[in-house]
Amino acid sequence: MSRQGVDAGRGYAAVPMAAAGGPGTPDGPDGAVRAFLDIGTNSVRMVIVQLAPDGTHQVLVQEKETVRLGEGEFVGGDLRPEAMDRAVVVCRNFADMARANGAHELIAVATAATREARNRLAFTARLRAEAGLEVRTISGREEARLIHLGVASGLHLGDRRAVFVDVGGGSTEVIIGGQHAYEALDSLKVGAIRLANLFLAPGDPGPVSKGCYRRMMDYVRNAALRSAQRLRELPTDLAVAGSGTAETLADISARRALGRPRQRDDVLSLKELAAVARWLRKMPLAERRRVPGMNAGRADIIVPGAAILESLFVEFGLTEARITDRGLREGLIVDFLAGRDPQHLRRMTVRERSVLNLGRACHFDEAHARSVAHLAAQLFDSAARLALHEYGPAERELLVHAAMLHDIGTFLSPTRHDRHASYLVRNADLLGFDGTEIALIAAVARFHRRGFPHAGRAELADLDERARRAVALLSVLLRLAESLDRSHAGLVESAAFRRRGRRSVTLSVRSAAEPTLELWGARQHLPAFQRAFGCRLKLRCGPAERPAVAAP
Repeated sequence: MSRQGVDAGRGYAAVPMAAAGGPGTPDGPDGAVRAFLDIGTNSVRMVIVQLAPDGTHQVLVQEKETVRLGEGEFVGGDLRPEAMDRAVVVCRNFADMARANGAHELIAVATAATREARNRLAFTARLRAEAGLEVRTISGREEARLIHLGVASGLHLGDRRAVFVDVGGGSTEVIIGGQHAYEALDSLKVGAIRLANLFLAPGDPGPVSKGCYRRMMDYVRNAALRSAQRLRELPTDLAVAGSGTAETLADISARRALGRPRQRDDVLSLKELAAVARWLRKMPLAERRRVPGMNAGRADIIVPGAAILESLFVEFGLTEARITDRGLREGLIVDFLAGRDPQHLRRMTVRERSVLNLGRACHFDEAHARSVAHLAAQLFDSAARLALHEYGPAERELLVHAAMLHDIGTFLSPTRHDRHASYLVRNADLLGFDGTEIALIAAVARFHRRGFPHAGRAELADLDERARRAVALLSVLLRLAESLDRSHAGLVESAAFRRRGRRSVTLSVRSAAEPTLELWGARQHLPAFQRAFGCRLKLRCGPAERPAVAAP
């Protein structure tokens, strides 16, 4: 079954400056607060966010507690009293935390353990009475839909189709889809706790036998037949795996194979997954808990979780998967925003929302950032028309993002704020970007004031020669654009390079008023321009073009 998607966003310029919000704005960055709760089979997760009217949000609080709600359930059919007690206590504490943070509303959903329990109504009644929560128990397909929203909203997929796999405690969701639309949703009744309940003796501290592991994989294969058929009908370009199980296995893999913690661009290969699973199942539980990268609270269910993931890799014909830390909880936020404004996803791409969220979290001057980004794009385009560089849309986009974030370092200190901006970009976990793109944005922001990005600079260590050359050119364009709004008054309306000769270029600036400070600032960067582009630069300023007025 297919579903109509939503087009990619049109860019920062599509969001009016007046819509950015501010102190006192009802739904601006200092406005409405909402909390979202995911009551899962293994853990309860909560996120508290502050919403803006353009669909962006700032995370105020993130919490997760392991409760093992589904412990023993998938054999007996009922939620155990002690498991319900743990979940109710955690949910009550989370609800109190949300209210203390000013949440206007708390949206809570429960998944596999609750929807399959014969005593689910008694459990949700306790949550209502003891935690003040109205909890919606969702179906497996609805869980899959929300997971797709949460994961895809943090990825830059473009036109690619992906298979998304989320291994939970009681179920595993499989989705085939793209950036804004899904084409297939499946919820498999296999999960790490469910398989542990079915195949492992309670409290067994020993290793898992080869035969037991094979039986778990056979069980998963039988459950995944329909999903495997869908994948053959709908070929995909990449795979994305989520959940604590996938994250833990990927981190163990990175430490075991590479000798370091997992990084954002690492993938988990089938070969390494099988090796890690084989290694872990041979260990007794006590030894498994001490494995580098292991979440000790997950050690008793990690082998069943690995059996699920390895089986699905094999059945789906996957050789590797990207790992994500996003899922249902983030999907609840996206779904809530779409309910308020079905068009909000059209306004910005994943990357633009992520950049804007970071800027607002750092209390940046948004009007200035937008003005600089607008001018930087004009300079990039006019330089391309004159063949001053060979770069295209990908580099243009990264320049615009760097322009939006160039001043966020003042959040830490106005002194050396270019260095602080670079640090914040590198460490903010921007969504939708790979490591190389983040390194390039950070480097362009770093050199937007002074210095030159020559070989040997630490900021360029993660970039190849072409990317380093791009940083040199883009950072000079950003310097000029930033100077042309030096007063933060938006005086310069347009700027473009014009050819004066083979070795000389004019920067033509149009302004409604005399931009004395702006021109003075731009002149400081003429030597840097000549060094980067190999030609001299002259400045020329003229009046802004006025709209034509019809004759009476």
